[in-house]
Amino acid sequence: MIRLTWRQFRTQATVVSGILAAVTVLLAATGPQLVHLYDISIVPCAARGDCSDAANALASRFHLLQGLGTVLVVVPAVIGVFWGAPLVARELETGTYELAWTQSVPRWRWLAVKLGLAGLASVAVAGLLSLMLTWWSSPIDRVNADPFSVFDQRGIVPLGYAAFAFALGVAAGLLLRRTLAAMAVTLVVFAAVRVAVTRWVRPNLLAPLRLVSAVQPPGSGSFASLAPPQPADWVLSDQVINAAGRVIGQNGAISLGGGRYGFVFGRTVAGGRMTLQGVGPCPTGSPRWVPADSRAPRSTGPPGSVSPGWTSGRC
Repeated sequence: MIRLTWRQFRTQATVVSGILAAVTVLLAATGPQLVHLYDISIVPCAARGDCSDAANALASRFHLLQGLGTVLVVVPAVIGVFWGAPLVARELETGTYELAWTQSVPRWRWLAVKLGLAGLASVAVAGLLSLMLTWWSSPIDRVNADPFSVFDQRGIVPLGYAAFAFALGVAAGLLLRRTLAAMAVTLVVFAAVRVAVTRWVRPNLLAPLRLVSAVQPPGSGSFASLAPPQPADWVLSDQVINAAGRVIGQNGAISLGGGRYGFVFGRTVAGGRMTLQGVGPCPTGSPRWVPADSRAPRSTGPPGSVSPGWTSGRC
């Protein structure tokens, strides 16, 4: 039975083995170079606390190869569609299972060998790819410091998705008994589950922590800094609120120029107080542009930081 299953599965195994060999050679050839560039560019600048230019250069150098991480998002779906769904559905659709069941092999052994061989191969393929890509991407992951964005592309997570996709494909084949229909259903259901887990399940597995940070006005100028969370924190949502707890700004965001967690477009006044331009009297106001000859209040920020044409929003 094992020999028969292997004969049915050997074409897929040969193709996947060739792909794995090519990926192994590619990553083995570029991995040491990536580690060397990290050691000579990122490690020295870490002591100075400014690695933005070095990090951008490192990421751009291997931009195309970083796309291999998305392969681990697609591979489980491919396994479920092309390995799991036809495994039993083709036997039921063509009627070859009747011949197998009339031999000396019991039905449970027939099913166990087919599921065991193909299932273990599915998990092994996802595991080898994940192992290689996790090792190769480790310098870039340390630079990005955002483990949650690549959570489903590293470690043992791809193994779980591969096993789920394979089991989903086999179940669809058993229920529908048609190969093409089982493949289509497997693809749709797997994609839906992936989206649901990523957007709605995983963010709610643990109760999130809430960070409330005051806007810290500087001694002079028109920029106020926001205390950012830690780089490796997973930010589920962020809003700007006033002292009464009401959300202000357009969709809760009033930051300009400095990017996320960067700077707030405001102006300090006498007594250390600060007014936020771009909010105005409306809780959902947003900054707008006015002509240069307008008499509307303008920013007093340093030249080149914020254009003097920005002014507060209106309801």
